[in-house]
Amino acid sequence: MAAGKDARRAEASRATKETAISVAVDLDGAGRSDIATGIGFFDHMLEQLSRHSLIDMTVKAKGDLHIDDHHTVEDTGIVLGQAIAKALGERRGIARYASIDLAMDETLTKAAMDVSGRPYLVWNVEFTSPKIGTFDTELVREFFNALAQHAGITLHVLNHYGANSHHIAETCFKAVARALRAAIEHDPRQAGAVPSTKGSLKG
Repeated sequence: MAAGKDARRAEASRATKETAISVAVDLDGAGRSDIATGIGFFDHMLEQLSRHSLIDMTVKAKGDLHIDDHHTVEDTGIVLGQAIAKALGERRGIARYASIDLAMDETLTKAAMDVSGRPYLVWNVEFTSPKIGTFDTELVREFFNALAQHAGITLHVLNHYGANSHHIAETCFKAVARALRAAIEHDPRQAGAVPSTKGSLKG
């Protein structure tokens, strides 16, 4: 993970009767990841999120997968969001806003965000199948809702079109990653100021 006096790093964890999750992030990393949730497709998506946001991530999760994947996916979003919020601190000097249209083969997806401290998710994504392998496609929304709520991000995700559910899911993760990368980067013209006329981005 990146070194430096002002490195934006944090850890968070959560333990319940349903899951035990620990996350470490370095917002100024190189997109390195160490992911193990017990859900192969979800691991692949989190690796994409790390790689394309350039956030170094360690995610370790154990959940009640004998029931289904829901608790593990949602709770991972909660803990990852908490770690990102902690690493952002007062959100000084960040660009704050970002938007991207991301293409993958036949699929095009937009992600737009405001790292505002005010959590909100607008989700306009329809999958062409209910499952990707054994993974329920409806859990993609559950993950991003938990992430947005606990990271303090206003997040809009819109799938313009696509035929393959794997591609639709992957463009959601990659588009959010690229928008997140741009929104949390240091803006040299902000000089450490909070990018808000209120003087605070804590919600």
